[in-house]
Amino acid sequence: MPYVNIKVTREGTAPGATTTTPEQKKALIKGVSDLLYEVMGKPQNTTFVIIDEVDLENWGVGGLNVQDYRNSSLPLA
Repeated sequence: MPYVNIKVTREGTAPGATTTTPEQKKALIKGVSDLLYEVMGKPQNTTFVIIDEVDLENWGVGGLNVQDYRNSSLPLA
């Protein structure tokens, strides 16, 4: 019984969007479920996929939250 947790920042992928769209979430859930079936033979009806959206100020890298990190000149390792 696979359990997959996908974490993404709460921001849209299109101008003006502030979240992942329902269509994108459906595609992620289906894609992950399909992949686990194809690679490991895991039945899709027992595969759980959870998508967590995290506010930018609650996600950090390089000692900075994402928004500040993107505004800095620090390279992503």
